[in-house]
Amino acid sequence: MAVNAKQFLRLINEIYPLQLAQSWDNVGHLIGDNDARLGRVLLCIDLTEAVYSEAEKGGFDTILCYHPVIWEGLKKITMQSEKPVIYKLIRNGFNVFSIHTACDAAHGGVNDKLAEAAGIEKPEILSDPAELDSDKLWKFTVFVPKDYAGSVAEAAFQAGAGKIGNYDCCSFSAEGRGTFRPLSGANPAIGSVDSFEQVFEIRLEAAVPENKRGDVLEAVLKAHPYEMPAYDFVSMETLQTKYGLGRYGTLTEPATVEQVAKRIKHITGAEVFGLIGEKKRKVEKAAVCAGSCGNIFSSAVRTGCQLYITGEMKHHEALKAQEAGLSCICLSHSVSERFILTSLAEKLTELNKDIIAEVSKEDKDPFSWTML
Repeated sequence: MAVNAKQFLRLINEIYPLQLAQSWDNVGHLIGDNDARLGRVLLCIDLTEAVYSEAEKGGFDTILCYHPVIWEGLKKITMQSEKPVIYKLIRNGFNVFSIHTACDAAHGGVNDKLAEAAGIEKPEILSDPAELDSDKLWKFTVFVPKDYAGSVAEAAFQAGAGKIGNYDCCSFSAEGRGTFRPLSGANPAIGSVDSFEQVFEIRLEAAVPENKRGDVLEAVLKAHPYEMPAYDFVSMETLQTKYGLGRYGTLTEPATVEQVAKRIKHITGAEVFGLIGEKKRKVEKAAVCAGSCGNIFSSAVRTGCQLYITGEMKHHEALKAQEAGLSCICLSHSVSERFILTSLAEKLTELNKDIIAEVSKEDKDPFSWTML
């Protein structure tokens, strides 16, 4: 079934939860109409004029870009402004989305894939750890007449209750006896006003994620026969998953910097890279952080890594890394990120077969490297 922009944003959130983005970032639905129907999606790192032309000529209605096309505050949106492409996108009805640091931090995102390519075993978060509200669980309990227990449970499951790890429809039920007396003004489903009632009921319990509490409660109240069901939510103390920027860990086996670089080339397609240190140096522990990661390299030093793989480093950051004895591979900013687009396109079509997602052919690194 075709999706609208609001539903497409939910699909993105399933893959890379946007809550994980850094506070300074600008991710999500940046241009367009929530109710617009989407079909053809073009993926890119940077939404340039060349990418826009490709989307327009190719019949795409949506562009999913890694870097946000709207970054700093805009005072003008005209054909004569610094970014006329934004005017063109609005004028021609495109929907534009960005994932940026949400993809950096998410499990299965660009840093996990870069760590996998480097050969890091069981990678851990390098910097800026975060948690998701959706990982916070509540125990939801509701008391239901026995004959309605199945339909109420199904309504709760459909709304998002009962999912724990790789299991769904998880619940517990116990039989007991509920009592009540309807007072004046009540409209009881069982019994009558001023009559004391005893009913065989089921105590139904299921785990509910934080972001599904409202949906589950609404579904249960709709399916429940009582006008005033008894229910409660109790906070569950669970070990929440950690997310964040960069990854580090021990290599599956010691390797030289040059050997690791060749693995990275195979995945990213990088043809050249900047190197700090000796390429023949053998390393056992490495860290990765795609793009431009600022001072995060210092976390690689602090965690005992000998090699750091990133997109780019400023001059003085590179000097600090060199002085700290940290070997570094700089792939170029967008080269360290672009490879993730192929798997993202595949995930989108897996989630909804009506979405046609393609990776841009015009999205390229702005640098070309030439021997003098």
